[in-house]
Amino acid sequence: MQPQPHHAATVGEIIDRLSSCDRNAPFFLAINPEFPHVHFAGEIVTARDGQGGQVVFLGEAEQGEILPPAIAQALTWHPPTVTASLSRLASRRSAGPA
Repeated sequence: MQPQPHHAATVGEIIDRLSSCDRNAPFFLAINPEFPHVHFAGEIVTARDGQGGQVVFLGEAEQGEILPPAIAQALTWHPPTVTASLSRLASRRSAGPA
């Protein structure tokens, strides 16, 4: 079976996906499988595409801590052994020099 090509989600699709979530829950972006960190959502900017239709961009405000291993696994970015190694590495870095 061939993987489905990605398409730009519509604003309506994103609203539908988020409608079952707690409105007060923190919202983060998970962006890079090779360097999985939490990213804070930033500004929302609208523009026009080549045909005059509106497009919407959600910017990144800043990068936070390493993405929790369970989230990277749920996104199928890493098998458990890889995310566990990243977590150990992050723990060693945050602990400082030995």
